[in-house]
Amino acid sequence: MKVLLAVDGSLYTKKMLAYLTTHDEVFSAKNEFTLLTVQAALPPRARAAVGAEIANSYYADEATKVTAPVVKFLQRHGIEPKVVHKVGSAGELIAKTATAGKFDMVVMGSHGHSALGNLVMGSVTTQVLAHCQVPVLLVR
Repeated sequence: MKVLLAVDGSLYTKKMLAYLTTHDEVFSAKNEFTLLTVQAALPPRARAAVGAEIANSYYADEATKVTAPVVKFLQRHGIEPKVVHKVGSAGELIAKTATAGKFDMVVMGSHGHSALGNLVMGSVTTQVLAHCQVPVLLVR
């Protein structure tokens, strides 16, 4: 099974990984895992001021800060994940990546916000559920 793990380095990413370790049917070295982290784009003026090379380096550094601990965790469990990072709207890019990559499942953490519209799930989660054509497993 091809599994896309959407990670953001939050407490909910850690909860998702803890959940996976207790569910061998999903968390098995027989499955193919891809980590995806999405960085918010810098404002156009800021990107123009620092230049594309520095902006791209910043995105890569931020993605590594998020994915490195997850990669280390998965490797301790015998899993060598593929790592992908993108820049843009997280919800849309997670859904597009899942569909384009023909993943069997997306696994991601869910979190609540105090705003009435996002009382049960975060806005990224809501976007993924709205746009994703692949089954999504939310871990709270």
